[in-house]
Amino acid sequence: MGDPVRATKTTRKDLAVTSASNDYGLWGLVFLNVGVFVGFAYSFFKPTTLRDWRSFGAYTGFIVALFAEMYGFPLTIYLLSGWLGQRFPDVNLFGHEAGHLWWLLTDQQGDPHGGVMHILSFVFIGGGFWLLSNAWHVLYQAQRRHELATTGPYRVVRHPQYIGFVAIMAGFLLQWPTLLTLAMFPVLVVMYVRLAISEERDSEAAFGEAWQRYAAITPRFIPRRAKHEKSVIDHQGR
Repeated sequence: MGDPVRATKTTRKDLAVTSASNDYGLWGLVFLNVGVFVGFAYSFFKPTTLRDWRSFGAYTGFIVALFAEMYGFPLTIYLLSGWLGQRFPDVNLFGHEAGHLWWLLTDQQGDPHGGVMHILSFVFIGGGFWLLSNAWHVLYQAQRRHELATTGPYRVVRHPQYIGFVAIMAGFLLQWPTLLTLAMFPVLVVMYVRLAISEERDSEAAFGEAWQRYAAITPRFIPRRAKHEKSVIDHQGR
């Protein structure tokens, strides 16, 4: 009988070798995916102010960097090819499967698209877009009435849209990490925190005591087990 471990590794090697030639240089897919994910985010977020465009632009930069490596040129694989080649000599590093680095580094077998990390990435990405969509609807209605946004996702945290952007980017890092996006992620998180603090100063200036009551019982980013007092909504305009 043959060695099942050896047979599995051979299958993995053969799959990588046969698929390597056409896995990158697909710039049409780069533009298509950037257009789709940036377009979705734009339709949910609808930036209007300079602060909005800064946060949306940062997300767009992350998405461009991600898909440029996923389908265009695998810069991370190229830079790490010496180390990866020594650790995984039977794997064609320029096959698409090798770009799923978490899958590769943990020596998983089979299709990476069915792995736990890939499935979890879709939870983060889908949840992020859901937050963007729901938060924008609540914020839009509140702005039309010149009120604080305190319902929907804003009932749980003060900045659900920024959490949405971070969740989407975290999801893509689970799916396809690159050196550039891994370096960008903490920088963007810090930027969103600073934007949130700046936004809060403007909200306090505009709504005064109503904002202070809302901020006192609603966490900035991390939800907690605490019921909102109805007075926060009832006294928005005071």
